[in-house]
Amino acid sequence: QVQLVESGGGSVQVGGSLRLSCAASTYTYYTYYMGWFRQAPGKEREGVAAIYTGGSSTYYADSVKGRFTISQDNDKKTVYLQMNSLKPEDTAMYYCAAQTGTWREIPLTPAGYNNWGQGTQVTVSS
Repeated sequence: QVQLVESGGGSVQVGGSLRLSCAASTYTYYTYYMGWFRQAPGKEREGVAAIYTGGSSTYYADSVKGRFTISQDNDKKTVYLQMNSLKPEDTAMYYCAAQTGTWREIPLTPAGYNNWGQGTQVTVSS
């Protein structure tokens, strides 16, 4: 029901920065979390960052705390992931996701989300 489109991925050197964007077709009263997830080859999908759309509470994986920042615009139609001090371990396909309908307090767990974007590739090289 909610269409999500990611952009901003690309190739960057170690220590560089990227900003990912996730544009949503609609936000509703029952859109709870917006999250960023990533999946590297041979690895399970993992939660990176999430934001509660109603109160702006944020959540981060330990591996990205202090380096990544999630934010949303005033209209709550676009969510961003600012990624600084990028490392090779950050290389992955990054997915935007939305939790709609039923609230579950698992902001960094893929199973808590029911709308997904198509993904955008982030590659960090030395």
